[in-house]
Amino acid sequence: MNAVTVSSTGRTKTARAATLETPLSVQRLTTEEIKTNPGGNFDISRVIQALPGVGGTAGTAGFRNDIIIRGGAPNENVYYIDGIEIPVINHFSTQGSAGGPAGILNVSFIEEVKLSSSAFDARFNNALSSVFEFKQKRGNSSRIQGNIRLSGTELATTLEGPLSKNGQTTFLASARRSYLQLLFKAIDLPIRPNFWDFQYKITHQFNKKTTLSLLGVGAIDEFEFAAPKKATPEKLYVLNNNPSIEQWNYTVGATIKHLIKNGYLNLAISRNAFNNQLAKFENNLGANKGEQTLNVNSTEIENKLRYDVNQTFGSWKLSHGIDVQQVSQTTSNNQIIQSAIKDNLGNITVPAVVRNYSGEINLVKFGGFIQAGKRFWNNKTGISAGIRADGNNFTNNGMNVLNTLSPRISLSQVLSEKWTFNASIGTYYKIVPYTILGYRNNNNELVNKDADYTKSTHYVAGFEYLPNPSTRFTFETFFKQYNQVPVSIRNGISLSNQGGDFNVLGNEAVTTNGKGRTMGFEFFAQQKLTKRFYSVLSYTYFKSEYTNANDEYTPSSWDNRHLLSLVWGYKFNRNWELGIKLRFQGGVPYTPYDLITSRTNYLTLGSGTLDYSKINTERLNNFNAGDIRIDKKWYYKKTTLDLFLDISNFYRAKSTAPDIYTFQRTADNSAFTTTDNLPIKQNGSNGIPILLNTNDANITPTIGFIVEF
Repeated sequence: MNAVTVSSTGRTKTARAATLETPLSVQRLTTEEIKTNPGGNFDISRVIQALPGVGGTAGTAGFRNDIIIRGGAPNENVYYIDGIEIPVINHFSTQGSAGGPAGILNVSFIEEVKLSSSAFDARFNNALSSVFEFKQKRGNSSRIQGNIRLSGTELATTLEGPLSKNGQTTFLASARRSYLQLLFKAIDLPIRPNFWDFQYKITHQFNKKTTLSLLGVGAIDEFEFAAPKKATPEKLYVLNNNPSIEQWNYTVGATIKHLIKNGYLNLAISRNAFNNQLAKFENNLGANKGEQTLNVNSTEIENKLRYDVNQTFGSWKLSHGIDVQQVSQTTSNNQIIQSAIKDNLGNITVPAVVRNYSGEINLVKFGGFIQAGKRFWNNKTGISAGIRADGNNFTNNGMNVLNTLSPRISLSQVLSEKWTFNASIGTYYKIVPYTILGYRNNNNELVNKDADYTKSTHYVAGFEYLPNPSTRFTFETFFKQYNQVPVSIRNGISLSNQGGDFNVLGNEAVTTNGKGRTMGFEFFAQQKLTKRFYSVLSYTYFKSEYTNANDEYTPSSWDNRHLLSLVWGYKFNRNWELGIKLRFQGGVPYTPYDLITSRTNYLTLGSGTLDYSKINTERLNNFNAGDIRIDKKWYYKKTTLDLFLDISNFYRAKSTAPDIYTFQRTADNSAFTTTDNLPIKQNGSNGIPILLNTNDANITPTIGFIVEF
């Protein structure tokens, strides 16, 4: 055949990211944009940090995948794969939050990623900051094919193909094994992370109207300690400050999509489970480990059913549906929060603060929605409105769904062939984490049954400019108001300021009377790949604040103020490709140490104690870094070879992080230096406190290859 050129003309046929229900605050990435992202290392969570309004934890060089959307907390986002919710998308995930150091999802499965940072479709529950929709491709219906990917940290294999002669049943399957422990051993770090993950999708088309999809995602995470060959204060701090982590999680489900008159219906049934085991001692690796300061064993299981109907009636679009979830959580938690204070004679003057409880909770969550939209006046004006309500049978007010009525409305107005004005107002609710609902006091009594749903109201407006089908510009302003935010009773801080570490978020008594607000604007420019060149430029300015026990607004732990990102790629002759990513983040606030309490607790807890009366009164320096990626591809008759070099932080910019509290050590780092030259006392009274600077300039090169067959 001769060559065929496919082109689009007219505004409605351009590759717009928006929909009638979500006309703004939405971005899309294709699988090729994810795979070739510099510094992304095939990790979706890292790739999306180039989009507007998206920041990483604490604005550091980033060894975690906490996703911060427009100043919101890491646990305010929800994730869906082919219509099935998946609560865990990162290895070594923080229970009660969401982030971790490495993503689970295999990019070879992904056809497209859609990020909505406001104007959420009413079908989605529990979203306060964003909704991620991962659309997976269907397996090859004619032959077996796949790829093998080897990089500096992992080995991954993906296969796909038909399961029936007629091609009506196809599969995708993958397995990945990390060898981070070998890399960390080579650079002499005292931690040894290690993980497996697995993923599959089976699609069967019964007929032209009905399609069944079966999918699954799972991971096994292991975290151990090892003595460094050359001890330094920084390495010894890492050794004794972090818990050992043993985790596993999975999500399995089935979806049926059936075409009906003027539309389709979806039915999704799924189950997800997450097991988290944490252990920490005064001396994690010593011959005498000392007192165990942390021992957590917790399992969360959700069984879910979702059903929705989507139809068009003339120029009207209508959708409605319900969802039901059965939840169980078991927890065994023993944790020393503050060590006992002793006098010089060894008498306890202030007792230790300990969390010690165990038990199981069971609850049913339910919700329903309806959403309608219509385009008017020659399709130039689009209006969509929806309402959602959620409830549960566990919290004191959970059965009153009037408390969670969440209306939303959006407007899209075409101003010209290339310009559109968009706006939306919406209210959204999220049930508090199960770690809060399952928390018990030391008498094993549930104390958080009166917790309310967290509420967030969004006000967003902006313009979209489409000069051609492959180029897109957007400018938006936003304001988010939070109410009923959980606040710690013990230390009086908003839990929305936490969740960026490897402990557990929410295992404490709370009140849900906190408030929060974020406001700002963002600019986004995108040039899709056309022949050789692609680029993405985004800038966001925002201000993020939460109230604490004093009911006064203070900067949040995610208050970067400035987020700037540039991604640029070019395809050269002879199948060479170059990608560069530059990023800048403003410094985030942090809380200084309580020097008196830190001295008392340090030997037991392995870290300093923060002074929450001065929460987020200090601020880190700004952070910037650059990533570069070079690919060379060879195309053969039945195979393709891609050799790549990916360098994170290629110009060695220094990371930004708060100083760490510790005691001064001897020259060989074998013991602590003391004021009286005697062995250090358990209460630290003869220790010499110091603050270590950890702003290192780390460069991370990764070389690897991908073989497609």
